[in-house]
Amino acid sequence: MNNVCFLDIGTGRRFLTRSTMKSARKEQIDGQEYFVIARDVTMDSHPAYTGEKRLVDTAGRVEKFTTKFKRQGGPKS
Repeated sequence: MNNVCFLDIGTGRRFLTRSTMKSARKEQIDGQEYFVIARDVTMDSHPAYTGEKRLVDTAGRVEKFTTKFKRQGGPKS
């Protein structure tokens, strides 16, 4: 088992634990060497745990696509 530090990129919080995981990045924390494993989402930043609602902007994407690729001048004869 290895000393591992899971780093939440969104919040910057660290979670120190032991795991079989390893990484190329290592840090000295409290006098011990830890493998640092960066995570985009953890329980500190996941909307299900934080109670935040994140809306994905899907409105307008189809319209943007059709206007970008619509034919200029109508159908060919």
